[in-house]
Amino acid sequence: MRNDSERLKDILDAIAKIERYSLQGRDRFEQDELVQVWIVHHLQMVGEAVGTLSEPLTRQRSGVPWAEIVALRNVLVHEYFRVNLELVWRIVEQDLPDLKAKVEAILQGG
Repeated sequence: MRNDSERLKDILDAIAKIERYSLQGRDRFEQDELVQVWIVHHLQMVGEAVGTLSEPLTRQRSGVPWAEIVALRNVLVHEYFRVNLELVWRIVEQDLPDLKAKVEAILQGG
């Protein structure tokens, strides 16, 4: 079983993969189905990794919206016909940078 540190690194890895394509901009995201699938898939990976973090870590770091991240993963995996690409892009632009910074701080012991 992977430990919290490994899972946090998995989250950062998935975010880096999302950034690789999101840096090409919103127009590319909206026009390219493969980019959409790539980003949604890696958001699922973020949610999967978050869902396996230990309860002591998530309780201690209650400023991170862990439950909401897992809930998003569940929608992306189980209700894919309801996936709102506008919301996905907003998450990529507005929420992922903050999550990335918080995960990096946790890994650095901050």
